[in-house]
Amino acid sequence: ATVTVVDKIAPTVNVNNITVELDANGAASITAAQINNGSSDNCGVDSMALDITSFTCDNIGDNTVTLTVTDGSNNSSSATATVTVVDKIAPTVNVNNITVELDANGAASITAAQIHNGSSDNCGVASTELDITSFTCADTGDNTVTLTVTDTSGNKTSKTAIVTVKDNIAPTVITKP
Repeated sequence: ATVTVVDKIAPTVNVNNITVELDANGAASITAAQINNGSSDNCGVDSMALDITSFTCDNIGDNTVTLTVTDGSNNSSSATATVTVVDKIAPTVNVNNITVELDANGAASITAAQIHNGSSDNCGVASTELDITSFTCADTGDNTVTLTVTDTSGNKTSKTAIVTVKDNIAPTVITKP
């Protein structure tokens, strides 16, 4: 007589929810071992696989991944886990020092774009802001301004630049006859 032993019991899948940080290139990867939380099988686990292992800036927030555990008899079971992707890398700020001239009314204004000099972030720059944008005769000379760059995850970095304010308009002379 021939006795054939068959394993028809699927593995038990246990998962961890995890958080991963994006790197300087805006990427992160995970392994099945990070999601696995003691999955088991009556005859032993043969393999574990994830449906998603790579994440980018487009995946910031909660992502559902599926862990599939297979035993040596090709029985398999799956369970889902949450992978929370976060960006904690602040922007790199580059600034220009500039010179502005007062107009005939003794005023000058600047924009963040004039100070901003190619700042960057692993997931993109959302905004650039200056703390001072308007100048008058009282500001003639060097003035320190602060450029704050905010990325798409709300991380901020600030750097200062010098705005040299010049009054190059000669006075108007009015005489009496």
